[in-house]
Amino acid sequence: MTADAAVAESTRAPSDAQVIARALTDPAAFATIFDRHHDAIHGYLRRRLDAAIAEELAAETFARALHGVARYDHERADALPWLYGIAANLARRHRRTEVRRLRAYARTGRDPLADEHDEAPARLDAAAAGPRLAAALAALSAGDREAVLLLAWAELSYDEIAAALRVPIGTVRSRLHRARRVLRAHLEPEASHDR
Repeated sequence: MTADAAVAESTRAPSDAQVIARALTDPAAFATIFDRHHDAIHGYLRRRLDAAIAEELAAETFARALHGVARYDHERADALPWLYGIAANLARRHRRTEVRRLRAYARTGRDPLADEHDEAPARLDAAAAGPRLAAALAALSAGDREAVLLLAWAELSYDEIAAALRVPIGTVRSRLHRARRVLRAHLEPEASHDR
């Protein structure tokens, strides 16, 4: 290895897997994982739950991750799918509340999680389709809804969704196929009436 390559190697940030391996003996090292991924995990949970619960579950996600570092698959350099899986499991516990909110949104047309400080123009298009979409999401099974939300809101790949949910990729494909069919059934009739 040349001197330049050695310097470049030493200045490159360690992968998540390397940080987690270090956290096995030095739990303080896990702060790097928190710093790298808190905003993404909190943002995902914030889109699904109210702000207070999202903050609480984001913190719990990292606490559980730190507690579970020994079970981390070190073959995966990126810990984000693993963290999304923990967050999704925690959010699933709040599923009844989430479904009630989606049904209320579908009935009233008022997004119960809308932040008054959100960008108004970005919300206008979503507001028009929001109640129908909320009803469609509420109609999905918990597993199908989780796969759709990880795809749409967290922008995970199929492989990453499989890792996050700890299911085979074929299951992810099946869930997304089923979810798309249900979503189309709920959304297309309204679209055809608008024409």
